[in-house]
Amino acid sequence: MDQQQLAVNRRRFLAGFSAAGLGSTLMPGALAAVAQDADTITLEMIEAAQAIAGLSFTRQERERIVEHLNGARSPIPAFDTLQIANLANDTQPAFVFNPVPPGKTLPSERRPLQRREFDVSRPASDDDLAFLPVTHLAKLIENRQVKPSELTKLYLARLKQYDPRLHVVVTLTEELALRQAQRADDEIADGLYRGPLHGIPWGAKDLLAVRGTKTTWGMSPYADRTIDLDSTVFSKLSEAGAILIAKLSTGALAVSARWFGGLTRNPWNTEQDASGSSAGPGSATAAGLVGFSIGTDTGGSIILPSTRNGVTGLRPTFGRVSRYGAMALVWTQDTIGPMCRSAEDCALVLNAIYGPDGKDNTLLDVPFNWDATVDVTKLRVGYLRSVFEGEILENPEDPTSGSRRRQVRQNNERALGVIRSLGVEVVPFDLPEVPIEAIDFMRYAETAAAFDDVTRTGLLTRVEEGPEQSRRPNEIRSARFIPAVEFIQGNRLRMRAMEQMDESMRDLDLFIGSNQALTNRTGHPVISLPNGFSQGSPTGLHLTGKLFGDSEILLLADAFQAATDYHERQPQL
Repeated sequence: MDQQQLAVNRRRFLAGFSAAGLGSTLMPGALAAVAQDADTITLEMIEAAQAIAGLSFTRQERERIVEHLNGARSPIPAFDTLQIANLANDTQPAFVFNPVPPGKTLPSERRPLQRREFDVSRPASDDDLAFLPVTHLAKLIENRQVKPSELTKLYLARLKQYDPRLHVVVTLTEELALRQAQRADDEIADGLYRGPLHGIPWGAKDLLAVRGTKTTWGMSPYADRTIDLDSTVFSKLSEAGAILIAKLSTGALAVSARWFGGLTRNPWNTEQDASGSSAGPGSATAAGLVGFSIGTDTGGSIILPSTRNGVTGLRPTFGRVSRYGAMALVWTQDTIGPMCRSAEDCALVLNAIYGPDGKDNTLLDVPFNWDATVDVTKLRVGYLRSVFEGEILENPEDPTSGSRRRQVRQNNERALGVIRSLGVEVVPFDLPEVPIEAIDFMRYAETAAAFDDVTRTGLLTRVEEGPEQSRRPNEIRSARFIPAVEFIQGNRLRMRAMEQMDESMRDLDLFIGSNQALTNRTGHPVISLPNGFSQGSPTGLHLTGKLFGDSEILLLADAFQAATDYHERQPQL
């Protein structure tokens, strides 16, 4: 490559994204921030860039850097190639996050699904029918007391009735749902029963692609977009006989409860948003508008809306459920999981969607064994001391924060008493001290890469200034200044955190409480289940499991719900 072409490539790289009208704030790296559209790199540029990056090179070292960046071996032409490679959101990176520390042995025994046995009769009212958990709906369908088409029409009607208040529906998949429901009717009438999800209507967070339906990611520029593939989760649920009735709202670019159609509301208190980017699944499930829903979690987006809306939501172990056909936000943290009305519901849904599919390169082939009959007293359980002890801090900007936190503490303490009354021995537990906030920047680097094409086409500005008012664009722009070396160093610290976490849970199956900032990086499973109320809205009890210990946290959650009725309560719509 001649010097003239090198200069052209260098200008293209250093000009950043000015051609897209996004200005120098999006230029990749500290050097690009100061070099602008220069033909060559100068010593002064290196001096300014090292100050931004927090580095200090001698003059001789800086001179050698200038010589390298302006020479034939400059990396800049390679950057230019990356820009034109069309690396869309669905292109997976070559690096793969594995949450399993070296030397750790994973379970390998596979056992058949064991459900809880009980009798159920059809409720007198359709409202009560709509709020039944999947476990009960499945029995009614299996015993032919309710037809899948009947249940589907009920939920479609409820979605249409309550969506104007809750803003949960992006797209009603009515035609598809009625077609799937008729198929379920016919199969069950012919004696073909696929299992506990057969004929159950569900809703998908609108990050999951379904061929022939809109997939918007909550972004107004994508309001009419379709993706010509089926996500693995949709395919597996369809194979299980479940019926997709709606694509449910997600905060634009998977942040907050606000999307281009409005702010998704908490059905317990419609003055309050539904929290987190899986707001639509959380609100719709709590309001009895779907049998269950599927959400995604990168930094709390299953757990937070499950807590706020009073549903039972499971963020499975990282590597359990395929993300194929789902929007990528942070490849090393994204998880997909069920949001339901009971813990056993979550177990039934997870049993249908987990496992390798040959399309998501992060999946591990580890069995999930759900057995509702296991003796819960055999579990080794800790309680997170920081959740139950210590001073409750006030937020000076929120005068009600103290009373709310005290109520949450009281609800957790009451829940701990219930668990002890089940005969479960609970011991105090402390998480390792890990400076996890020091590596928080890493997820923004992955997000910036995942939405690089969106950035270059100018869509970020539209999402930032449009009705969704997303804060994600500023996170993406700022991530352009993250040094590659520090990204790798952060991953090394992450491995240390994983090893410390694994060691700290060596003698436990799970602990009561959560630290999502930590466990979103280590890949451990977490479940939220309702355990009371504070100021009119539900509160949630969190259980955190060991790696691939999803069944253990589900077992304790199921036992807690068998002894309480918080998960059975209904918001007054």
